[in-house]
Amino acid sequence: MQKQLIVDKGACSKAGRKQVNQDAEGGRVPEAPALSSKGAAFAIADGISSSDVSDQASRIAITRFLEDYYHTPIEWSVKSSVQHVLLAINSWLNAQTFRSPHRFDKNRGFVCTFSALVIKSRMVHIFHLGDTRIYRVRTGHLEQLTEDHRFWGEEDRSYLARALGMSPHLEIDYTSHEAKVGDVYLLMSDGVYDHLKSDDILALLNSDTDLDQVCQQWVALAYQRGSADNLTAIAVRLLQLPNHDVASLYQALSALPLPPALEEGKQFEGYLILRVLHQSHRSQVYLARDTSTGNQVVLKVPATDLAASAETLERFYLEEWIARRIQHRHVLRPFASERQRQSLYSVMEYVPGQTLQQWMLDHPQPSLEMVRHIVEQLANALEAFHRLEMVYQDLQPANILIDEDGKITLIDFGAVSVAGLDEMYSHTQTWGLLGSVQYSAPEQFIGQSGSVQSDLFALGCITYQLLTGKLPYGTEVAKIKHGDDRLRLYYRDIRYEQPDFPAWMDQAIARAVHPYAEKRYPSLSEFVFDLRTPNPAFNRHSHPALLQRHPLGFWRGLSFFLACVVFVLLGMLANQKYAERAPILSKPHKSSAIQPTTRLPAKL
Repeated sequence: MQKQLIVDKGACSKAGRKQVNQDAEGGRVPEAPALSSKGAAFAIADGISSSDVSDQASRIAITRFLEDYYHTPIEWSVKSSVQHVLLAINSWLNAQTFRSPHRFDKNRGFVCTFSALVIKSRMVHIFHLGDTRIYRVRTGHLEQLTEDHRFWGEEDRSYLARALGMSPHLEIDYTSHEAKVGDVYLLMSDGVYDHLKSDDILALLNSDTDLDQVCQQWVALAYQRGSADNLTAIAVRLLQLPNHDVASLYQALSALPLPPALEEGKQFEGYLILRVLHQSHRSQVYLARDTSTGNQVVLKVPATDLAASAETLERFYLEEWIARRIQHRHVLRPFASERQRQSLYSVMEYVPGQTLQQWMLDHPQPSLEMVRHIVEQLANALEAFHRLEMVYQDLQPANILIDEDGKITLIDFGAVSVAGLDEMYSHTQTWGLLGSVQYSAPEQFIGQSGSVQSDLFALGCITYQLLTGKLPYGTEVAKIKHGDDRLRLYYRDIRYEQPDFPAWMDQAIARAVHPYAEKRYPSLSEFVFDLRTPNPAFNRHSHPALLQRHPLGFWRGLSFFLACVVFVLLGMLANQKYAERAPILSKPHKSSAIQPTTRLPAKL
């Protein structure tokens, strides 16, 4: 049985000895499915005492955070979602200060500290700036999880170094860790924790199971000990964690049985099977007709031998889920139907055309403009995934359709990685290489996950293949086992075989397929731009090194040169030994010594 996240929460916030409570707190534990997709969120904010409007800043920060976070796309990760929300809140608060009479005095503006806790699936995410604190109590041990953003001045006075609304630029501390049942998380303002010891916190926490009363006792104790500040405390206890793993998800999927074997002319749940479009070890794809509307559709069913493979069935289930969230003219769309399904299959719109793989065979020498047109469409389609924190991971010509007008459609979402779902299911840590070996980036062969740069690598490979009919590194990428193996990958310039090919465009493709992800373009749009416009950073007149143009010839030449050097050295060594022995062999005998010459008289 699949479990849900269950937490117990208590809170208390009082003005204390101040007239106005500049603290604010809040929490939200939504119902399903938001509880699974977004988790439970809790936050605390503390306004600065020098500002008359910081209480408004605190309340706005808490209210907008708990409201806007749950409206971020389900595909986004917790980190990305919260950061987007806090950046928006910070900009709004900073703008309010700029519009006020105190635009040049941030100490009197809309400024507050902020700390948030998000519990999603089996992970805890912490966001923090300022001097509010988050603690964790595990097995009776109290641990501070945040760092105070304070700096100390003269006379032992401290000042905030970071806060919401303080600056147009926002720097947020972020950490995450695995949750455990029984953990208790505490969020406190400085008015409370400055006057409590660890023993006080633990003693009161263990004495009462009602977290509201515990928070009230902490606030009361801090007040008794002379706290002159506002007093706020939140406690969250984890009672049950979801079991979002492959086994639990498979139980939900197994409610839908696998469809029977399908054949041409056979009726299946309101569809007439017309013909087979594609078959693989993972699925069968059929062209079918909706008998109620007459529309042609693509019917995809999992392979029958995958009935025991929960992980593959899970990916099959997610394909249509992903397709329904991508609205783009170059991405295949699901077929709109309200028909209740009786078995596990997916229905997508039918797009006439051929795969890019077949198109390249039919058009071995496409024009440069046509190549740019294809690459630009592919980049636009991939960016639709990236905007939702999805990585396609399987870009290859077989997954690209092209029609008679040259329009591109991206199909097959079985390998797509979704950041928001990766946080929920543990299977993402066990999946190996999901994409085609020929177009996968080098870092994916050494265990790194797919990224925008890995999709860019595949796009660069396809660009190179469209222009040359070959891959930039051949089959060498698939042989990578360690990070250092990437050093042996050498890009073979297109202009070596096509002298008229633009050098600046060649260098753009070389950067897109660089063996190291950090040296590729940061975005696909930059690559597409450089395919049409010469990048000043590239040296247009540079000639590629011999090692890049002829790696095999380079090593052969180097080996021949070294062999010649060895022969020369051996000859010199032999001559030296001969010279050392020569005087001994040619030394004359005493009997053959030259006698003094007798001089004859000049005249007789």
